[in-house]
Amino acid sequence: MANPTIKELQNKEQFELIAQLNHQQIKEFVIQQLLGGGKLVRIFMIYQVVMILLGIFFLTRSIVQTFQGYSEPFYYSLAAILFCFSLLIVIHELLHGVALKLIGAKQINFGGYLKKFIFYAEADQFVINRKQFAFIALTPLIVVKLLTLIGVLLFLNSPVIYFLIFVMSTHSLFCAGDIGLLSIFYKYRESEIYTYDVKAEKTSYYFMRKHN
Repeated sequence: MANPTIKELQNKEQFELIAQLNHQQIKEFVIQQLLGGGKLVRIFMIYQVVMILLGIFFLTRSIVQTFQGYSEPFYYSLAAILFCFSLLIVIHELLHGVALKLIGAKQINFGGYLKKFIFYAEADQFVINRKQFAFIALTPLIVVKLLTLIGVLLFLNSPVIYFLIFVMSTHSLFCAGDIGLLSIFYKYRESEIYTYDVKAEKTSYYFMRKHN
């Protein structure tokens, strides 16, 4: 079944506007959603805590090993920090873009607000349902997770593992925004939720189908 059009979503008899999000306010909105809880958020928070502790452990271990005369793990950790806050951001958003293409979006736009450390991929006025949004939101998390896990298995006895573990743990932080936005769809689990972006307005709209 095809998604409703934007014109259909604006029919107040059938759909209700439940959220209107300016892209500059994404961080505040995401924090609000994460604090709101829910099963999805709780699972992600547990995962994130585990990843953060793992990252801290390996980073601390690499520093200790440096003082013991073995500095290679620390250099890999330092390389991972530089990678995470440069290329990994680009890769993360490109993966969102690939997911958008796979669900049928014709043109993908990328943007960001560096001062707020907010970055996003969008398909202008392209309506997305719950399953499609879950696919878009989770693609970077799953792909980066799988690649780093494969790398860990391949380089288990190499200092390269420090790079991979740090990338894995830091990327979990990058995914918090995706989980926060996805949680909107599961807050209204019994209803059909749709969203679309308007590039000119730098705004995302979320609609819920009304129960008749």
